[in-house]
Amino acid sequence: MIKSCVIGASGYTGAELVRIISNHPEFSLESIWVSENSLDAHKNISAIHPQLTGIADIALNPLLPNILNELAESMDAIFLATPHQASHDWMNQLAGKRAKIFDLSGAFRLKDTQVFSQYYGFAHEQTELLAQAVYGLADFDADAIKNANIVAVPGCYPTASLTALKPLQNNELLDSQHRPIINAVSGVSGAGRKAAIANSFCEVSLQAYGVLGHRHQPEISAHLGTEVIFTPHLGNFKRGILATVTVKTAAGTTAEKIAKAYHDAYEHINIVRILDTFPRLDDVVNTPCCDLFWKFDAQSGYLVISSAIDNLLKGAASQAIQCANIGFDLPSDLGLLNQKAGI
Repeated sequence: MIKSCVIGASGYTGAELVRIISNHPEFSLESIWVSENSLDAHKNISAIHPQLTGIADIALNPLLPNILNELAESMDAIFLATPHQASHDWMNQLAGKRAKIFDLSGAFRLKDTQVFSQYYGFAHEQTELLAQAVYGLADFDADAIKNANIVAVPGCYPTASLTALKPLQNNELLDSQHRPIINAVSGVSGAGRKAAIANSFCEVSLQAYGVLGHRHQPEISAHLGTEVIFTPHLGNFKRGILATVTVKTAAGTTAEKIAKAYHDAYEHINIVRILDTFPRLDDVVNTPCCDLFWKFDAQSGYLVISSAIDNLLKGAASQAIQCANIGFDLPSDLGLLNQKAGI
């Protein structure tokens, strides 16, 4: 069995990691951790997330000094469901040892440290480790993930957006003179478990936020290879992301070339489902899947793609497990497709 632990296990994404690993046929969950001063320390995780009762009735350990080095030497896989600053600060104690590190924060997703500091609000000082980190878009980056010691698991909005756009970019079907325009709506669980007025159900209405300044815009642009316009929205529902992407296609693009690009990219990937109608959030929530559909106007050359994911799963926890599966030479979807989520 592959010995694993989750740091930051009490949050929504951490709880999904705990659930998936506990049910995984090849991974064993050895321990779960929260920050030293967390109010959740020493509590049973099933007391915080009752859906884990009977699945993972284990205590949340406080992350005391020197624990990181011990975990790095004793674990095979460490999952960081931690704030960006924590992942940044702790990585030098974790990386380069026995464990493969799967970081779900944004600390190692952007290679440009100036862009990083602009969007994350602090300077990146782990430049050597940043150079080693591999972006973990599991359905495209398997070869790099397989040999990586640090995997930066993509953000939820970038996962939905890049899954929609990469087959087009990789086949030179995007008009380079027109930026793809991404409008995406997320449920409030994307803001995390900590209570705040901004994500209270009594306060949330459908609203754009982070316009022309959200930190996922440079992440999408960097890993697509072309600039985009990205506008996120917050909706009054728990979980899921629906992204609607509008692009101008390159000259000579046909409906047949578009369909071939998508089918070639995803025909052997069970996690990505190409539909015959535009996707609905209800069909992907509590699943590790991404659903895709598109419509092409041959006369104008414009294409609209719709991409739907669960932000806590394909946008976070289940993609981290995909990366871990790849890193340990297992099928990418092992332990994912027949599990029931429940936050």
